[in-house]
Amino acid sequence: MTGSNAVVSAVVVFLGFIVATLLLVIIGRDPSGMYQAILQVVSGFDSRRGTWNARYTGEWLVAAVPLILCGLSFAFSARTGLFNIGAEGQYIAGLTAAQFIAVSFAPAALLTIMPVLHWIAAVLCAMTAGAAWGGIAGFLKARFKVSEVVTTIMMNYIALFTHRIITLNIPGSNTFRTPDFHLTASVANPALSSLTNNSRLNDSLWFTIAAVFIYWLIMERSTLGFSLRAAGYNKEAALYAGMRVKTNITAAMAISGAFAGLAGASVSLGVFTHGRVLTSFEGYGFDGIAVALGGNCTALGVAVMGLLFGMLKSAQPLMQSRQIPREIASIIMGLVVVFIALRPGIRLFVEWRLKKRRLKEKTLTGEED
Repeated sequence: MTGSNAVVSAVVVFLGFIVATLLLVIIGRDPSGMYQAILQVVSGFDSRRGTWNARYTGEWLVAAVPLILCGLSFAFSARTGLFNIGAEGQYIAGLTAAQFIAVSFAPAALLTIMPVLHWIAAVLCAMTAGAAWGGIAGFLKARFKVSEVVTTIMMNYIALFTHRIITLNIPGSNTFRTPDFHLTASVANPALSSLTNNSRLNDSLWFTIAAVFIYWLIMERSTLGFSLRAAGYNKEAALYAGMRVKTNITAAMAISGAFAGLAGASVSLGVFTHGRVLTSFEGYGFDGIAVALGGNCTALGVAVMGLLFGMLKSAQPLMQSRQIPREIASIIMGLVVVFIALRPGIRLFVEWRLKKRRLKEKTLTGEED
C-alpha cells in the first residue's frame, strides 16, 4: 500500500477502534482492557501479571494464516476484474482434499524413504481442489457469461455438502471427525512450536509468506499478471491485443481458488491431528473479503490486514477475561468493512487535506523567498 490508499486504510482501521472504544465507554467498560488484550496477543506480555508468554504470539500467527490466504484469494480475482465470493467453498474444497490424502493415502514403502512426500501431496491436492473449484466458476464466466458472483455463492454450499459426503465416507469417520492423520501428513513444526511455548504455529507460516511473495510477483512483476488484469477489465481491448481472454478469466479464478485451497490445507494439516466433518461455514473465505478490501488488494496490504484480523480474533478470549465483551472484536472487524464501503469519501477527504497542506507549504515557501 502506498500513497493515499495506505493512509485511507489506516484511517479506516483507526475509526473502527475509535468507535469500539466509545461503545465500551457507553456500556461502562474500561477500554484499556481491550488494548491490554491486544498487546498480550502481539507481544505475549501480560500487563496485569507482568509475565511474558510467547504462545499468545504464536496463536495470533496461526489465526492470521488462513485469513491472509483467503484474502489473497479474493484480492487476486478483484485485481483481475472478477468478484470471487467463493473463497469459502474453495477453502472447504482444499480442506477436504488435504484431509482425504492425510487419512487415506500412505504408501508405507515410499513414505519410509521420503516421508515429506505425504504432506507435499496433501498440500498440492488441496491447492488443486481449490483451483478446480474456482476454475469452474471462471470457465462458466468465460464461456457462458454466467456471473461469477452467483456461481461462487452457490458453489460454497455445494462444497460444504460435498465435503460432508466425502468425509463421512472415509472408513472410521463419524459425524464429527475422521481417524487421526498419518504423522507424515502433518505440517507441524516442533521448532516453531517450541519457540512460541508450544503454540500450534506450524509450517503453514512459510506457505503464507511464499504465497504473499508469489502474489506480488504475479501481479506486479509478470506479463501473466498484466494479461490477467487486461482480460478481466476490458475483454475487447485484450482480444484486440491478441490475448486469450477466456483462458485468462478461467486461469484467474483458478489461481484465486488455489490460494483458498492452500488455506484449507494450512488449517487442516497444521492445526489439527485429525480431519473434521464441517457442519457449517467457518467464515475464513468471507473474512478474506474484508481483509482484501482493507488491504487494497495488494500483497503487503492483505498481509497487514490479515495480521490485524487475526490479532482481533486471537484477543477475544483475553478480552473476555478482562470483562470486555468478546463480540467487540467482531464489531471492530464489521466497522472496518462498513468504513471500507465509505472509503471513496474518506479518500477524497484525505486527498483534500493533503492538497491543502501542500498549498500551505508552497505559500510559506513563497513568503520566505
